[in-house]
Amino acid sequence: MTLQITNEADCVKKLGQVIYIAGTQWGDEGKGKLVDILSAQYDIIARSAGGANAGHTICVNEGGESKKFVFHLMPSGILHDDKICIIGNGTVINIPTLLEEINELKEKGIDVHNRIFISDRAHLLLGYHKIIDGIQEERKKGKKVGTTLRGIGPAYTDKISRQGIRMGDLLNFSTFAEKLRTNAEKHMKTYGFEFDIEKELNIHKDALDIIQGYIINTTEYIHKSHKKGKTVLIEGAQGTHLDIDHGTYPYVTSSNTTCGGACTGLGFPPNKIENVVGIMKAYTTRVGEGPFPTELGDIEGKMLQDQGAEYGATTGRPRRCGWLDIISVKNAIDINGITSINLTKLDVFGGFKKIKIGISYKLDGEMVNYIPSSLDDFDKVKVDYLEMDGWTEDISKAKKFSDLPKNCQDYVKKLEELLETPINFIGVGVHRDEMIFR
Repeated sequence: MTLQITNEADCVKKLGQVIYIAGTQWGDEGKGKLVDILSAQYDIIARSAGGANAGHTICVNEGGESKKFVFHLMPSGILHDDKICIIGNGTVINIPTLLEEINELKEKGIDVHNRIFISDRAHLLLGYHKIIDGIQEERKKGKKVGTTLRGIGPAYTDKISRQGIRMGDLLNFSTFAEKLRTNAEKHMKTYGFEFDIEKELNIHKDALDIIQGYIINTTEYIHKSHKKGKTVLIEGAQGTHLDIDHGTYPYVTSSNTTCGGACTGLGFPPNKIENVVGIMKAYTTRVGEGPFPTELGDIEGKMLQDQGAEYGATTGRPRRCGWLDIISVKNAIDINGITSINLTKLDVFGGFKKIKIGISYKLDGEMVNYIPSSLDDFDKVKVDYLEMDGWTEDISKAKKFSDLPKNCQDYVKKLEELLETPINFIGVGVHRDEMIFR
């Protein structure tokens, strides 16, 4: 554990020219806050996967006033007015959602002109994808995945079946219109719904005047910029265990949310990523369905939910809460090559007399060090816990590690010991300045 970061200015020097921010759990770990903080030190901030199912929340104190921003498609670095933000080819983009975010930013005095670029190879998420998402979930009845109903899965399905429509197609509108009509008519026949094709075409024709200057070959742009010495921060969406390949399938998202997805989703080679920072909440949460071994269904789970404001930024749904699961995080460290950890929401434990850490799994009496591929097996695992003393103090004003109560320090040190990975960033509150560098 040699990596030491004492302030923001250390980040580029210690972490490198290109870094990836990865979620280590089931999403909602608090990635947006660290991305926002580190964006001050990086030139380019890029999204490589997912769509508007991601919800990154950033709270900023300006002149004593707290401002809250929630981004679904926009990279979190957009709040820094001298940074370039890229939405890569691995994403799926809903144009109305994108325009809504751009307009909200403009209303708050943030201009994105010449600061946002969208890959011409990124796929469009259209209105009929949302309808199909709802139909598919309804047909699953008691076996619903618990999607955000934003149309993410159907959009990626069209992409993989080689019938998707890409951002670059918009630049030749007659081609775009022909593809949209063909796809919409086929989906309407397959799923039995009505859809206003002409209205959808008009939405995108009107939007083209605004966004056509944003659509470029982002792969070429990012490579040229890197060769000139520009620094790049790649912002992960969702979490490792929602990855389509490595997550708790089928209760996953439809893209690769791990470090490998960062490479394919931007056209950027793995040997250029110098460090991976894993975002780990001090406890575990999950939205939607699927096994959750450390889940708490008691008063402590409710305390975590209430004190942590654990409600989805995208859907508003309450998040399921439980103790920190070390096995799942260690799996994420291995899959992503995580070299540094940002521990988030440590302040939420204020008032807990005892805190537990899930340190190992047993399946049919045998120790396992991984999440089983069979969800029937995963549902059966028994968790062994380590119990530690909690603390009552408010830690939100702590500026350095030594400011934390001893029991709080002990908790962080124990996590480092169990994970064999340095915890260089500790979140002690929701705001930008409530972060300890270590």
